[in-house]
Amino acid sequence: MPMVEQRVSRKAWPPLLHRVVKTVRARGLFEPGHHLLIALSGGPDSVALLTLLHRLIPRWRVRLTAVHFNYGLRGQESDEDQAFVASLCDALQVPLRCVPLDARTRLPRVSLQAQARDMRYRAMARLAEDIGVDRIAIGHTADDQAETILLWMLRGAGITGLAGMPVQRDGMIIRPLYEVRRREVLDFLHAARQAYRQDSSNAKPVYARNRIRHQLIPVLNQVAPAAVDALCRMGDVCREDDRYLEELTVGLCDVLVQSNGAAGYSIDRRGLQAQPLALQRRVLREVFRRMHSSWRVPSLATVEVVRRLLSFTRGEARHCAGGVQVRVTPNALLLQPAQVGVCSQESQTAAERYSVQIPSIVEWAGTRQRIRVQEETREAVHRLAASAGWRMVVDADLLSYPLHIRSWKAGDRFVPSGMKGRSKKLQDYFMDLKIPASQRRKIPILDSPQGIVGVLGFRQDERFQVSDRTRRYVVASIDEMSGTEGVH
Repeated sequence: MPMVEQRVSRKAWPPLLHRVVKTVRARGLFEPGHHLLIALSGGPDSVALLTLLHRLIPRWRVRLTAVHFNYGLRGQESDEDQAFVASLCDALQVPLRCVPLDARTRLPRVSLQAQARDMRYRAMARLAEDIGVDRIAIGHTADDQAETILLWMLRGAGITGLAGMPVQRDGMIIRPLYEVRRREVLDFLHAARQAYRQDSSNAKPVYARNRIRHQLIPVLNQVAPAAVDALCRMGDVCREDDRYLEELTVGLCDVLVQSNGAAGYSIDRRGLQAQPLALQRRVLREVFRRMHSSWRVPSLATVEVVRRLLSFTRGEARHCAGGVQVRVTPNALLLQPAQVGVCSQESQTAAERYSVQIPSIVEWAGTRQRIRVQEETREAVHRLAASAGWRMVVDADLLSYPLHIRSWKAGDRFVPSGMKGRSKKLQDYFMDLKIPASQRRKIPILDSPQGIVGVLGFRQDERFQVSDRTRRYVVASIDEMSGTEGVH
């Protein structure tokens, strides 16, 4: 009964829950009444996260839905994990979605762990959009953050890697246990007599993260007992520095980098050479990201090979690692896929603005996606909810016309769904997602005279969301055109 629930005393909360609530409030992770999607593996961190947030239901009126991903990589053990989380959610009366994912087909030069993580995050984003949650909560702890920072440090990463994981990303993914140590999680579960699962792969020394966890961090704790806390503080400092440098890089790319369509990119050689070393590397890294379909960060060695060409006085072609050919001219560095013979001097950029009637089908060259905008009935919208692919449903009566699909431009703002009416600069939104500056103008935006209706493939504007009073529905959906991948 609601009146009884409101009288539940905070004195009944375990000390760890007070810590988590303090983090949630200080970092603005979520608010009372929000609907949270909990990533639930069955391990101690995710089980603690679910049980802690479950105790907030009476006072905070939060709604919880759990999601469990089964990769099937550990046979019976994977099935037992799924059975355990199903039993736990049933006992807590928390809805559970179990999603099978197949990570056995490996991508080139991508580890199994990285591939599984990317698949998991994409699947969570799709599910969050489908069921309309406000936040996705993940059970990463301070120890996970320290391990991530050390992993990147040992790879020779710059401050982007040393920033580790953000406590909040894109206003959607949150880490409520961000300031909690793993031992505190285990102590809480022991005191609550709450069972959890142990992933046998976490003990295998074949993974670098496991060696850091079981071998390196114990040694660091002997040298400096507060080593984990110090690493986390360093991550927070590096993140703010990285954000500032990223803003400078975005501005520089707008001035110095020009897309030549399928022929690659042209960089103002003298303009880039005049920049500080740190910004030279960042601009080149952004361009290399565009040259790789996976958008993975190129190595420092690859970036340095190209950067040294800035000082050349004669034109020279150089085949670089990663299948990118670099040609030097007196005024430019021309980066192109190795299979392209000669860099075209003519711009082949995609059209940046399309007028949209209803219905319309737009083939967006920037991401090689086919965008459909059409009016649908309530029944059709419900049927579409069960189908695959990204879509956005808006209230047709809230729209004004004409509609356009266009590229991002400086100064764009929108109100991301789930942000409770707070607007956000689109540039900051892209930065939170770590989308390279060179890719941002390739992402399609549905625009109306009232402002941005949605960033297609990512997030819709809250102002146009449907409600119980909606009578007419406009659906924007995305299909991948054959042979290519869209923006992730």
